[in-house]
Amino acid sequence: MNVPFLSLKDVTTKYQNEIHEAALRVIDSGWYLQGVENDRFESDYAKYIGTKYCVGCANGLDALIWIFRAYIELGVMKPGDEIIVPANTYIATILAITENGLVPVLVEPDINTLQIDDRLIEEKITSKTRAITIVHLYGRCAYTNKIGELCKKYNLKLIEDNAQAHGCVFEGKKTGSLGDAAGHSFYPGKNLGALGDAGGVTTNDDALAKAIRSLANYGSAKKYVFQYTGRNSRLDEIQAAILDVKLKHLDEDIELRKSVARRYIDGIKNPKITLPQIPDWKQHVFHIFPILCEKRDELQKYLESKEIGTNIHYPIPPHKQECYKEWNNIILPVTDRIHREELSLPMSPCLTDEQVEYVISAINEWN
Repeated sequence: MNVPFLSLKDVTTKYQNEIHEAALRVIDSGWYLQGVENDRFESDYAKYIGTKYCVGCANGLDALIWIFRAYIELGVMKPGDEIIVPANTYIATILAITENGLVPVLVEPDINTLQIDDRLIEEKITSKTRAITIVHLYGRCAYTNKIGELCKKYNLKLIEDNAQAHGCVFEGKKTGSLGDAAGHSFYPGKNLGALGDAGGVTTNDDALAKAIRSLANYGSAKKYVFQYTGRNSRLDEIQAAILDVKLKHLDEDIELRKSVARRYIDGIKNPKITLPQIPDWKQHVFHIFPILCEKRDELQKYLESKEIGTNIHYPIPPHKQECYKEWNNIILPVTDRIHREELSLPMSPCLTDEQVEYVISAINEWN
């Protein structure tokens, strides 16, 4: 049996007729940028997340870049200011900070959640700290009440990287609405994925939303009038229309992902595997199903021999990357362990019961 890590074709085929209809509607309209489809999706997604605004842009990295850039333009931050950020994250989170001349301050994760360890944040706060960035990595909520209290205590902005956690909930509120602003990726492989690159920012801040919309449109809020030195980073009409189709099915797809996750957690009994601990199922939407294994590379090769697709999120942490060579000697043992042991199992709303059972049986048989 073949079990792909993620079949984007299967995900798209699931809503093929609606997607075709949406794309044809845009093609026939003759209007391909900054039109009614963008307006509709931004309105629907803001309502879904629970914020006043959603501002579409070209991709998830740009969404984060524009948040920091807008805060600089509004005088809230300036180059050289420090931003607390989890050490265990995809590099885009870090790139958005350094792109704006800000200084990332890396904080280790909690090995039990793989999210930023809120017990270690306060000791990293200095007079230059302007924000805490949390990353809802793998689809798991990274927010804690302690993080919110620290932001209030030290007057810090709370920025969410919600690229992997569309639909995740913390105490009745969606991630992406918990802080001052949130960046979202709609890369095709995400829980809410376009058929190309796409992204967005959610916020309740009027001035921030206005600045981001201008920055992503060459720095212009009025045609041929430029307030900022911006860039072209717009969400096109076809992607917006497709995202609006898939948004209607997002909660249903999340429940299917949770069903797969429950079967993995209930069924995998191999003592060499560390499974995710899930005390609150509302706080995880399982964009990724991460396990830890000391012999990760051996396990991956074994599963490959069984035609089971896996992935590693991520093989090299940001502080070990060549582009940040000034950090290469930093010792972050928890982060290093995660990147050495993490393996992502197949996860999709399109996996069949037979495929899930095959993955479970194969892992239990590995020794």
